[in-house]
Amino acid sequence: MYAAYRAAVETKGVPTVILAKSIKGWTLGPGLEGRNSTHQIKKMDAAQLMELRERLHLQEEIPDSALADGVPPYVLPASDSPEMEYMLQRRRALDGPLPARTVSTRRPLGGFGTDPFAELLAGSGNKAASTTTAFTRLLRNLCRDPEIGARVVPIIPDEARTFGMDALFRELGIYASQGQLYEPVDHELLLSYKESTDGQILEEGITEAGSMASWIAAATSYAHRGVPMIPFFTYYSMFGYQRVGDLMWAAGDARARGFLMGATAGRTTLMGEGLQHCDGHSQLLMSVLPSCRSFDPAFAFETALVIREGIRHMYPTDGSPGEDAFYFLTLYNENYPMPAMPDDAGTGRVERGVLEGLYRWEPAPAGDGPEATILFSGTSWSAAIQARDILAEHYGVRASLWSATSYQQLRTQAMETERWNRLHPMDPPRTARLTEILGDSAGPVVAVSDFMRAVPDQISRWVPSERGYCTLGTDGFGHSDTREALRRHFETDAPHVVVAVLHSLAQAGLVDASRAADAIKRYSLDPEAAPSWITP
Repeated sequence: MYAAYRAAVETKGVPTVILAKSIKGWTLGPGLEGRNSTHQIKKMDAAQLMELRERLHLQEEIPDSALADGVPPYVLPASDSPEMEYMLQRRRALDGPLPARTVSTRRPLGGFGTDPFAELLAGSGNKAASTTTAFTRLLRNLCRDPEIGARVVPIIPDEARTFGMDALFRELGIYASQGQLYEPVDHELLLSYKESTDGQILEEGITEAGSMASWIAAATSYAHRGVPMIPFFTYYSMFGYQRVGDLMWAAGDARARGFLMGATAGRTTLMGEGLQHCDGHSQLLMSVLPSCRSFDPAFAFETALVIREGIRHMYPTDGSPGEDAFYFLTLYNENYPMPAMPDDAGTGRVERGVLEGLYRWEPAPAGDGPEATILFSGTSWSAAIQARDILAEHYGVRASLWSATSYQQLRTQAMETERWNRLHPMDPPRTARLTEILGDSAGPVVAVSDFMRAVPDQISRWVPSERGYCTLGTDGFGHSDTREALRRHFETDAPHVVVAVLHSLAQAGLVDASRAADAIKRYSLDPEAAPSWITP
């Protein structure tokens, strides 16, 4: 085949046609070649092996006795044989005996010329914003940075306006190889479409596959061009993995580096959108990608910390090779005031916790009542805070609040600890970081998520069994309704968090079960309602 294609390429002045006739199982003999069963045949008998030997002209190298047991020997041509000389010649032409992936950075990525993360770390004050909006502002700041801005690649399938990214059209431009050849329908708007040959945004149209192909090209540019790029592919969270999951695995195999942003995430946040947009599982699906770091931040400052750390790890400025990984973050469209990054007195506790996957957001209220621990992620933080206040006011229970930014990262580290202990049986055992973190809390642990319960269930094995671990999530199909109705349906609203805490405390013998019954009655919960994962 190589010889044919080489002859075709080197032929000049006339058209060249290569006729390739392929035969399934070629040279294997009449019992194998050209048969549909070839793929299922795993072993050849002695007669078939002899037929193959004759076809390959190996009678001198392989005597009949060598095939008597049906196990063919390896044949190594002599070092001065034409076959060996040809193979070595071709291998030298291909730059070595084995395929190698050599990364040579021609234009390294420098540090930041500004602090593009400062705005998100400072919070939004009293102004309500979504994490999608906050990310858009961060993306703008990154693109404006004088040092790395030109290396940032914003990629959007077709939802730029939904994500509030239309503000970037005029400033950054949408790339079009031939410039703008039409008058957009929104040309009278201030934030109308603007295409140009030097545009920075890749607005691909309704094609997640095309967008993912562009992302892979940019995410592997550090290797195949020696020019590190920082791609951000922002898409409808529900549609992403379902449409391009195979390409995400291919990206991991190619050691891609960059960010996948699952916007409008969650199963209860998109009022009126219905099943097609109700994402309650992308965090679970992305968690199985070996080189993907998956995060579900609740606040803008958490989003900023993860992206900043991702850039540091993937594109180091100290000459080290960098991490062959990519980051997935879920973003929400629910607006609420974004808090500033908590002051941890310079200890690094908050930043470390965000990146590890769990940190204490607020301690339990002062007092003498029983304690509990509530974990939240994404937009479920509001239910956790409301539940804490209800528990304190009506039931004398003090609950601490913990932000679980990444159950995947907690699980990965815990598995590493478990593996180390298994392979070092004579050494003092290590403790999973999750278990250490929860050591600073008390009482039963209740986790609430806008994703299905299998997401927080990932860490159940490492929560101390004596404390108990209850998870609330959005298992089942989505529905088109208000956020309040959806959270009541999935049993992830504040009253259900209250009941889960009180029931867990009752199981531990710390309160009477009548308190949980009181909360069920107080908030008109229906104990006989079918669970959300049962389709009526």
